[in-house]
Amino acid sequence: MATTETRRADVTDDPGRRDFLLYGTGAVAVVGTGLALWPFIDSINPTADVLALSSTELDLTPVAVGQRVTVTWRGKPVFVSHRTEEEIQLAVAADDDPKLINPATDASRVQNADWLVVVGICKHLGCVPLGQKSSDSRGRYGGWFCPCHGSQYDTSGRVRHGPAPLNLALPPYTLKADETVVIG
Repeated sequence: MATTETRRADVTDDPGRRDFLLYGTGAVAVVGTGLALWPFIDSINPTADVLALSSTELDLTPVAVGQRVTVTWRGKPVFVSHRTEEEIQLAVAADDDPKLINPATDASRVQNADWLVVVGICKHLGCVPLGQKSSDSRGRYGGWFCPCHGSQYDTSGRVRHGPAPLNLALPPYTLKADETVVIG
């Protein structure tokens, strides 16, 4: 009969059994760690109230020509402008202006020439530009004016003057035939 000393030596000397125990223990540790961390990883996902704000719908019928309204989408102000014929002509005329800081055509920024939909956050330091109310200063180009550092945007939301490096952002939106815009 073998002694306990001999049995211990047999177990520790078998490399196949030792490797199986190491890999098995490692696998259980990895799975256990993953299960323990899952609640923390899952908490990073957006909550139901955030997902509910992922799209915003606006009825455009009460918005008169020349009027601008602001809606909130994902916690950001979105400017919706029902442009006048003069504002459209000014925007189209500036398409080929070599002084545009961030060149873009008016047609590339709108789905329908009458309606402009832009995120109302200045691309310099994240301020909200003025120009939504008729009493606000709209700057030299008739669009929006950021009073923080003087950036000016035209009627197509393109930056024309100041330190802002980019045009006002375009949110994903859809204009529906029944005079509704769905943002997001």
